[in-house]
Amino acid sequence: MGVRKAGKAGSSASMLARPITADPFRSIVFPNRLRELRRRQGFSKLLPFASAVPDIPYIRLSKIERGEVVARPEEIRRIAAALGLPPASLLVDIDAPGFDLAHWAEPFLDGSAVNPEEERFAVLLGAALRARRTENAALTISAIERDYGLAPVNLSRVENALKPFGRWSTPTQRALFALFGVPDEAALRRQVEAALAAGALDAYLPQIANPEHRHERTRARIAELAAALEGAVPLAAPDAPPPPVGPVRMVPVIGAPLPGGLIAETPATELVEAPAHAGPAAFGLRVSRATLGGGLPAQSTVICDPARFPAPGGLAVLREPGGFRLLAIASGRDGRMIGYSTNPEHEVMLDDCDPSAVAAVVAAVFV
Repeated sequence: MGVRKAGKAGSSASMLARPITADPFRSIVFPNRLRELRRRQGFSKLLPFASAVPDIPYIRLSKIERGEVVARPEEIRRIAAALGLPPASLLVDIDAPGFDLAHWAEPFLDGSAVNPEEERFAVLLGAALRARRTENAALTISAIERDYGLAPVNLSRVENALKPFGRWSTPTQRALFALFGVPDEAALRRQVEAALAAGALDAYLPQIANPEHRHERTRARIAELAAALEGAVPLAAPDAPPPPVGPVRMVPVIGAPLPGGLIAETPATELVEAPAHAGPAAFGLRVSRATLGGGLPAQSTVICDPARFPAPGGLAVLREPGGFRLLAIASGRDGRMIGYSTNPEHEVMLDDCDPSAVAAVVAAVFV
């Protein structure tokens, strides 16, 4: 990683003098009331409750309850329906005088001791990785995955310092060594500390170790979710009747595997449920092969909506002459959208494609 000089004299010295601490709640993006309300409704454990919402995989449901991912509006509606409560009752006002994030997070702590030095290095490493990618335009998300074997999800987690270096798997650590051009952990630590001393990380550290920024992002996400739920009424009494659930809509499924990661437009016999916000032309597409890795197994079915254009961080389907191609979406440094798959390795500039050939993936069904 190239090392630039600090923008102002003494800025790197002041950065060194100021303690660099990791936000202890940096992995929490969506505090909510799922744990409290399911226990109030008689579900002492999450696993039995998960059977009441079979459309949401247990792992994702657990992440939602722990606040590690932001639930989609349809997920909130399904969870609330299973609890017999209004959807908005699951949301938390993080600005309310009585809300304490530390108290909220306490039940989810694993009890392991926190090492301040390792937490500090996690923050420095995240800043260094951001700096390296900024300095080298060739280090795109897909290029890092292709050339270094660092999956996009882990790339994002390292950049956000979600856990200490020692808790990353050996392949992830080796990928970081290769990415920074160092032989081992000791050399990586020396390089990162040198970048800090030179002021090369000054612009990136506030993006990671800043609870205020996290609070603002969380507030915005909860507000967006509340708006999507169309101002559902506040928490009802436990004996209140369940809120009405909209009619179930089933759409046809197509798909069969083709060479090169393509999916044939072959009609299937089954139907699949589409979310309420899907457009009239929505359809199901069998994934057929794990072209995006293990996170989306081959036996899954995705719901595609041609009326919606995808956004970075989501999934899309591109209609090519030979069939459909399932893609993960990222944003390039120039703001343009890139679609990519990992098996086979493939990259498409979606902004150059005919919009009518691109459909956003709005839901997935895991078998």
